[in-house]
Amino acid sequence: MLFRKKSPLEKHLHSLESHLQQENPVLLTIIQGFREIDQVARRLGFFNQDESYAKHVPWWPIISLLGTYSSGKSTFLNDFLEYKLQNTGNQAVDDKFTVICFSKGNTVHTLPGLSLDADPRFPFYKISHEIDEVAAGEGRRIDAYLQLKTCPSEKLRGRIFIDSPGFDADEQRTAVLRLTKYIIDLSDLVLVFFDARHPESGTMQDTLQHLVQDTIHRPDANKFLYILNQIDTTAREDNAEDVVASWQRALAQKGLTAGRFYRIFSPSAAVTIEDPHVRNRYETKRETEMADIDVRVRQVGLERAYRIVGALEQAAKDLQEQVVPKLRTLLRAWRTRVLWTDGLLLAVIAVLVGVGIWIGAWDMLGSLLPTPNQGPWVWGIGLLLVLLLLGYLHFSIRRYAAAQVIAKLRREMKDVESLENYIRAFIHNTRFYRSIFHTEPVGWNQQTRDLIMKVLGDAGSSVQKLNDTFTDPSGKETRTTSIENSQALPA
Repeated sequence: MLFRKKSPLEKHLHSLESHLQQENPVLLTIIQGFREIDQVARRLGFFNQDESYAKHVPWWPIISLLGTYSSGKSTFLNDFLEYKLQNTGNQAVDDKFTVICFSKGNTVHTLPGLSLDADPRFPFYKISHEIDEVAAGEGRRIDAYLQLKTCPSEKLRGRIFIDSPGFDADEQRTAVLRLTKYIIDLSDLVLVFFDARHPESGTMQDTLQHLVQDTIHRPDANKFLYILNQIDTTAREDNAEDVVASWQRALAQKGLTAGRFYRIFSPSAAVTIEDPHVRNRYETKRETEMADIDVRVRQVGLERAYRIVGALEQAAKDLQEQVVPKLRTLLRAWRTRVLWTDGLLLAVIAVLVGVGIWIGAWDMLGSLLPTPNQGPWVWGIGLLLVLLLLGYLHFSIRRYAAAQVIAKLRREMKDVESLENYIRAFIHNTRFYRSIFHTEPVGWNQQTRDLIMKVLGDAGSSVQKLNDTFTDPSGKETRTTSIENSQALPA
């Protein structure tokens, strides 16, 4: 019995299904939903056989750490993971973004940025294209911006942490700023660190601009936690409240009036606090704050589940509300160009015939044409040649008009990946056997519209199932899930 070999895409989706079967079976229907909208995208010509919307979804929950230089991000990460992973200290900070994930081995492995750029399972797949858009040629230097570290800490299971280099907006290159924005958009939780040892926040206006002001109007602003680290340095003066107030005023000037600071420090790097009452107060406060942060980190699995459902809904809506209308617009532009050029060609032919008749050239042309005595087959061949010539000119015009539409699309669209998808779909819709009078893109019919509606309905049902997992309007007891205790994705 012969078995069809699975494609790389199908292997990837099967791997996700195996992972979700253990972690969150509710999301298994979402994988099928991605398969169905991928099918619609392929019918439109928008996707090839190896593309999938599921590849654009970061299936791991992502927690990113951003902050100023020497704000203690790496020390916090080491303490949280209970593993000395990152170098710490003023002179030992990594100068690139470090993506950290779980590994079963006992050894930490550091891999180049290419390992992230080329692997669709990670959130930086093809990030080199993003970098090239803002800094031409820098995409080839992906290793200068990113690295991957694996670590055996159990707190990494089913999660990805991203540790950033110290953030100083005045000295950052454009590509790094793009990466920072990309990471913020991608993350389920963003921990923004500030250094309590430097309360003169007024000197860091550019940093606050990028880390605070640009985030407060986001619909997902609640995923940002502002952490005032190394608060133990205020113990000698016992003025922690004054330092916190100073930073709160600085953030308020940037428009952040809601939320609060988490005040923490690292026990392994803390200064000695002589007064036992002050030490106890600081340690108690730290434990309370760290407990809150830990809860938020553990909740990202649940938030990730809703985000994946939302990504499926958005992909389905994008096909219906953006891709199809855009293809209609491109096809209308192409059809208009073809009809105008065909009309112009016929007008030129009519003028030439008229001029020929006017100057008497028609008689000369008539001597070259077959006569009735030569038989109908000669007239048939002559007519066939004329039709072939007109057909050749028409299809040449179609190709020329399509090339013009594609050239205009390249000038207007900046998203390289979407551009190639639209070009592929447009070419698919303008093949030689496709009439210029078709009003809908190839594959867009009642069946595919119904499939889109089914996917949207299934996504809504998945949201209800997720809600029922944790809440019940009837007040009945609900079962618990293992979302927070998620396992790492299989290799």
